Amino acid sequence: MKKRTYNNPVGVSKYTGLLLILPFIIGAAAFTLYPFVSSFITGLKSYDNLLSPEFVGLGNYRSILTGRDFLSAASVTLKYTAVLVPLKLAVSLLTALLLNLEVRGMGIFRTIFYIPSILGANLSIVIMWQYLFTSNGLVNQILALAGASPVSWYGEAAPAMFIIVLLRIWEFGSTMIIFLTALRDIPPELYDAAKTDGCGSVKAFFFITLPQLKNVIFVNLVLQTIAALQEFNAPYMITSGGPLKKTYTLGMLIYDEMFRFSDPGYANAVSWLLFAVITIIIAVMFRLTGSLKEEGS
Repeated sequence: MKKRTYNNPVGVSKYTGLLLILPFIIGAAAFTLYPFVSSFITGLKSYDNLLSPEFVGLGNYRSILTGRDFLSAASVTLKYTAVLVPLKLAVSLLTALLLNLEVRGMGIFRTIFYIPSILGANLSIVIMWQYLFTSNGLVNQILALAGASPVSWYGEAAPAMFIIVLLRIWEFGSTMIIFLTALRDIPPELYDAAKTDGCGSVKAFFFITLPQLKNVIFVNLVLQTIAALQEFNAPYMITSGGPLKKTYTLGMLIYDEMFRFSDPGYANAVSWLLFAVITIIIAVMFRLTGSLKEEGS
């Protein structure tokens, strides 16, 4: 009996696979690995004299950790993340539940709710947002009609932070889409069986929907936490970090040190500290999730 021979259309060389992925390897090395290593090395230098930077080791890190700017910016960033992420997940999940209903023309509503995520915090949206919350803006006009006192949105810390958080919550489309996709993957037989047993909508949500979504909730939690900890655009464009740096995030600190004060060493050191903060927080999330799974099993 003759043996069948199969010709490899790509080639028979053992290096063929390597040659095929070589463009990806070169791109990853040039645009990911090299900037990664270069950033760390830059953070170990002092750029008081830009023409001849001096190697200072961990000197930049000591200056950062003993300075007020980093600790203040880190505090603002953590508070912002702690407020934004749960609210954004809750709004996204609630909207996804509503958009999961079988109603005529629901596709149009899904598109409308997703549009803010496409727009993002671009210049036109920022101008609109600033107009809404100025002293004589639309929001204060509505408050006046309701008999309430106008709010100094940019003059106090809490209202200024509220403006930024509200903008990011408004851009919930991508998170909503992930939830909506997961909701549509839940077997309808589970709800049919629960309804037969006399289970109401509220109980079905807590005992069927949430357990089925736990992995998706965790994924969205991680993604939104990482994005919030790196926040820069919204506070920079809307409040410029004010008032009195009460909305001044670590992303803004990195930008100022790099471009306003021309100190790449300090800026890159802050970037690595931010990377360490993000890594620790995400590691704790994974650890807590693993512990909860072990307790539930």
